[in-house]
Amino acid sequence: MMTTALKICGLQSVEVLKSMINLPVDYIGFVFAKSRRQVSPQQAAGLLQVLQEWETDNIPSAVGVFVNPDLEELEVLLQEAKLDVVQLHGQESPQFCREVKERFPVSVFKAVSIESERPEMERLSALQSYAGCIDGLLIDTYDPVYGGGSGRTFAWDLIPPYQQWAKQQGIPLFVAGGLDSDNITQLMDQYAPYGVDVSSGVESAPGVKDINKVTAFVERVKGI
Repeated sequence: MMTTALKICGLQSVEVLKSMINLPVDYIGFVFAKSRRQVSPQQAAGLLQVLQEWETDNIPSAVGVFVNPDLEELEVLLQEAKLDVVQLHGQESPQFCREVKERFPVSVFKAVSIESERPEMERLSALQSYAGCIDGLLIDTYDPVYGGGSGRTFAWDLIPPYQQWAKQQGIPLFVAGGLDSDNITQLMDQYAPYGVDVSSGVESAPGVKDINKVTAFVERVKGI
């Protein structure tokens, strides 16, 4: 049986990342957008070196999280920090996503904020324009300041249409937004997403990852 893919996002500490090297994590996210979890390209380069020491069978893919970057910004950063995935959290157009895919040796994930008050047809019609332009879709709770990363859940009954669209496109769907070790099993049992993305749910304080919470979350997701 295929296990749920797991992304831990917002890593800043080399010490915490080193303490995770025996955990079966699939993606590690580094936030380059303005945030309390933001890292510089130089910090990211140091963190990325830790991934080469990973002790499980597979080295996690490195994901850079951006909000409305330009191509020149990405080019400079990718020269210093070698990423596997560029995750776009802003109002990036389908054309921009396609240009990133064509210009750089990375996969492109598009994050979409779920606004429960917005009509479903309106939300999904906006998504249609990204067909063929992205390699993965992440859905998160809408936040008026940062767009996502609020640490709050959204109404999970809104997930299925996004799952169906991602399946039609042949790309993975990740669910984020307020996940922690207490609610993750319910999400997986009810909706079985391809992957889950956690940040604040494994922190002891805003922006501070807690290895005990990380371990508990990994154990729930991976069934270990």
